Amino acid sequence: DQRPAARTGDYFDLGPGDRALVCLNCDFIGGKMMLVRGLERAMHLTIVEPHADPFAEAPAGAEFDFAAFVPLQLRAVLAAGRAEQLNNMRAILVGGAGVEPSLLTEIQQLTVPVYLTYGMTETASHVALRRLNGPEASLHYRGLPGLHLGQDERGCLTVRGDVTDDQLIVTNDRIRLIDKHTFDWLGRVDFTINSGGVKVQAEKVELVLDVALAELGQARRAFVAGRPDERLGEAVTAYVEGAPLAAADEQNLLALLAERLDKYEVPKAVLYVPTFRSTASGKLDRAATVGGAGGQK
Repeated sequence: DQRPAARTGDYFDLGPGDRALVCLNCDFIGGKMMLVRGLERAMHLTIVEPHADPFAEAPAGAEFDFAAFVPLQLRAVLAAGRAEQLNNMRAILVGGAGVEPSLLTEIQQLTVPVYLTYGMTETASHVALRRLNGPEASLHYRGLPGLHLGQDERGCLTVRGDVTDDQLIVTNDRIRLIDKHTFDWLGRVDFTINSGGVKVQAEKVELVLDVALAELGQARRAFVAGRPDERLGEAVTAYVEGAPLAAADEQNLLALLAERLDKYEVPKAVLYVPTFRSTASGKLDRAATVGGAGGQK
């Protein structure tokens, strides 16, 4: 079905001869959709092996109009000093994972329009975009033309349109619906922690945790999940990659979190995991990481 690709092509005015860098793993949907978009629009495709810095795999001096990256790749490209090559492009998509605050700050220095994508397996491609930089930067996702957005009784996003064959698709993503085209993404309903009867959204806590770690000079991967607790049912727990922080640093971290979060959102414990587990597509595997974390504090 080429309709999702056509919708993206229309949105970004992509056409014959436009140059696209395909640097996502084509075994997975993000890479496959880049191929379909390129073929549907008769674009010139440069296909490289998935790599932290895709430009290192591309022909020297190659210029592109369009590309899609995962956040890890975009961070590596910027760290390699390739902002000028990015700024020569017409648009960049970022998907596959959330954008950390430190990366968002770097993106906001770019002049090329950068969009965070929202999509799901059922629709193959993304169904909404959020502009991350420039005068049109937004905190909200905007649905692509021709899609009808709504909510179910859980507050989760529903989508209907030609890309769903006019079937109602119900997601597990909690949103705040602003109008029929625009929404805020709050987090996965399966990442909601029920702690003492209070619902805590893991992703909200993670944003604050990322910033606090960076401020302490300890920028590293971290996430938040519920841990079984006799009294609370689930205790909000921070999982941090790498060696344990010094006791004083951990106390400072928890103090920063207590200043910036509601009391129910503050992690009850910090657990350290030498290396986070990943899925086959390179995404963080929360369940496997939690399962293998043990109790190292």
